[in-house]
Amino acid sequence: MASSLTTVSAATAAAGGGDKQREGAEIITGAEACFAHSKQMLTALGFPGGVMPLRGLEECGWVRDTGFVWMRQKAPYEHYFRGTGTRVRYDAEVTAYVEDGRMKRMTGVRSKQVMLWVPIVEMSLDGDRRDKIYFKSNVGIGRSFPAAAFADEEEEEGDKEKQVKEKQADEDDGGDKQPAAGK
Repeated sequence: MASSLTTVSAATAAAGGGDKQREGAEIITGAEACFAHSKQMLTALGFPGGVMPLRGLEECGWVRDTGFVWMRQKAPYEHYFRGTGTRVRYDAEVTAYVEDGRMKRMTGVRSKQVMLWVPIVEMSLDGDRRDKIYFKSNVGIGRSFPAAAFADEEEEEGDKEKQVKEKQADEDDGGDKQPAAGK
């Protein structure tokens, strides 16, 4: 499937129903290009790439001047995060206003809590080292989880490889640092 990058002009936004939010947007189409773009955006904001695991994207856009972003997929998607034990549903279109370490005024994201689907309206990096993500519902109640729980598969594999290499290096270093006998 081909991908493309376009920019929405004021005239195009006015002709397309007056959606001023999307005026000046960088628009990406195509599943692979959108997935790469969304991961790049999340990383630029400081979030782990797996916090929005949307692989069936058809279109995504980012208006850098206002921070408005959207991700449109073919159908709603439900994902289970093993690291947090939560199920999250992403509607066919997810929107938000983004800034460094924060996504606010989110639409299209709901988390299953006990027996209810609770809308998530904001997520922000929390903690001294920004190592936690705080999710806020539309009634102001929120919950924090370790950011590491939202690493995508590629990040997890990279972390495992890094740990193996560090362990091997420690073992190699440990062999060189043996005290000499009889001294």
